[in-house]
Amino acid sequence: MLVVFDFDSTLMDGESIDILAKRYRVESAVSYITKEAMEGKLDFFESLTKRVAFLEDMPLSLVQESIQNDFHLMNGAIECVKTLRNRGHVVVCFSGGFRIVTESFKDTLGLNATFSNILHHKDSKLTGKVGGEMMFGDSKGNMLQNLQGVLGLNKSQCVAIGDGANDLSMFHYADIKIAFCAKEILKQHATHCIDKKDLREVLNIVP
Repeated sequence: MLVVFDFDSTLMDGESIDILAKRYRVESAVSYITKEAMEGKLDFFESLTKRVAFLEDMPLSLVQESIQNDFHLMNGAIECVKTLRNRGHVVVCFSGGFRIVTESFKDTLGLNATFSNILHHKDSKLTGKVGGEMMFGDSKGNMLQNLQGVLGLNKSQCVAIGDGANDLSMFHYADIKIAFCAKEILKQHATHCIDKKDLREVLNIVP
């Protein structure tokens, strides 16, 4: 099976953009937009570009410092991914966050691949611009469709796990849809809901 995890607030305990914003001391401006976006009250593309703009001129060295010190994996994340891989599943993450973060944790988690966005930088500072494959509200669904085509899989062979409104699109292409400590908008479309912050609970659902 193909198991797709969201990254922020699923594999990672927190939202990457909020964590970076706190390190750069623009947290209050960014966190409100994040909350509205994850509840489905704002267009994801618009909210993402607005939030990243607040990171303009943030030194890359400060970004790396934040990744090393401020980011913490969700309880049970490593064990969950390892066990799923041992059961023969392909495990990937789709993130509306940033490749510089997801790739930093790819090997630690044991993921097959990560798909996320790129924080543009110039002269060792962020420009406040972002681009990539997870920029829109339907990006995760489109990517899951693409992977199904490449791997020759159908909905019955796919699991989607997330917490926010931008995970809805991938729920449409998976028979097992797990809302993990999720916003109400996602719970309404889930086949399973986990309200305990421990990803090992997933192992009781995914065979």
